[in-house]
Amino acid sequence: VQLQASGGGLVQAGGSLRLSCAVSGRTFSGRAVGWFRQPPGKEREFVAAVKSGGSTYYADSVKGRFTVSRDSAKNTVYLQMGSLKPEDTAVYYCASGFPITTSVGRRESYNHWGQGTQVTVSS
Repeated sequence: VQLQASGGGLVQAGGSLRLSCAVSGRTFSGRAVGWFRQPPGKEREFVAAVKSGGSTYYADSVKGRFTVSRDSAKNTVYLQMGSLKPEDTAVYYCASGFPITTSVGRRESYNHWGQGTQVTVSS
């Protein structure tokens, strides 16, 4: 399975960005796709995930500001980010796997990762 994240960039605080994660190499159905981010000098952390049935999960820090969605016809998952804050600055990664519901936020639940895309939010 290959994942390709794109859509990062520089945006002012309060602005929006949409990240895309294109999944190829294996069937898209059945897989959950998660978004993680790694701020400078910090650990990689969970942001959001969408399971194959459409259930979505969010970190508390992004709830109400970010929306994760999937387009199965395009084998692509999106992360729409709004009301961005400087603390959202990070390298964002997408990953796929088969996590159980209680483990969607754990890095260990995902066995395929894409390269990161940089998101920088200026104040």
